[in-house]
Order: sequence, then C-alpha cells, then structure tokens
Amino acid sequence: MRGNRAYPEAVKSTVIALVQQRYHDFGPTLIAEKLAEKHDIHLSYETVRQWLREAGIWKDRRQRRKRVHQPRYRRESLGELIQIDGSHHRWFEDRGPKCTLLVYIDDATGRLMELRFTDTESTFDYFHSTRRYLDQHGKPVAFYSDKHQDAAGSSREGDAARGHRHDGTG
Repeated sequence: MRGNRAYPEAVKSTVIALVQQRYHDFGPTLIAEKLAEKHDIHLSYETVRQWLREAGIWKDRRQRRKRVHQPRYRRESLGELIQIDGSHHRWFEDRGPKCTLLVYIDDATGRLMELRFTDTESTFDYFHSTRRYLDQHGKPVAFYSDKHQDAAGSSREGDAARGHRHDGTG
C-alpha cells in the first residue's frame, strides 16, 4: 500500500532507467539536479537516494568497500631512494614573496640531501636541483616524487621570468 505522497511507479522506473543510461556515475544530489534541469522531474535528493539504494545502484559510504593501501616500507641503504617534493609557501613571512622549497630526502635515513628555494615548482627547477644533488652525492638507485606534483608541466610564469618561451621559439 502506498502513502498519499508516494510517486507513481512509472516515475520511479523512468528515473532508474535514466540513471542507468546517463547518470550512472553521479551521486544522488547531482542526479536530482539533472532530473529537474533536463527532464523536468522534480525529486528530493533523499527520494533519489532511497530509490537508488532499493535498485542496488547506490551504496552509503559505510557500505562501500574501503580501499586498502599497501604500506611502503623504508629502504635499507643511503642513496637507495631519494624522495623529491616541492612546497609553495610564504617561507619568509612578509619579508619576501611566496616561493617554493624543493626538498630531496633520503628514504632510508630521513636525511635532507638537497634544499633549494625557487620562484616556482617547475621542471626546469627540478632539473637544476637534481643536477646539484648528483654533483654532491652521486646517482641514487631511484627518485620518488608524489603523484600530485605540479612539475609535470613547467610553470609559465616562472619560465617567462627566466626568458623561456612556450611557443617553440625560445
């Protein structure tokens, strides 16, 4: 038996079909917005969430499988792995502009092997710092950088300040 405020079964099946066809990777809130905007079907996100749960399409955060990340153990020897990272920050407070500190850390010992302040975190700056590291400490077995680093594409502002151009001419 349905309550007085229940939606017709045809509306529910239409919504489920639309979600499976077009909005399968959306959450309930965005689905409710898209249904209203594109299909003139006005539902609360809670109604959408309940229907998706009943259809087995949506799982609450507690029910979703949590990713298990493998721990990465420290290397055994100095120079086996060098972690590199950059941190853009107001290192000198109000006494200087924001700048980036490039850091090279030995994984086995935690020792700071190379520190360098630069204007930006660019590929050019990493190359320069890596050259300094190699000249002082020799070649490590491997370098490791985090996945969120901005150096994959060089900074246009920093490169422009050094006279480097991105149009292939300089």
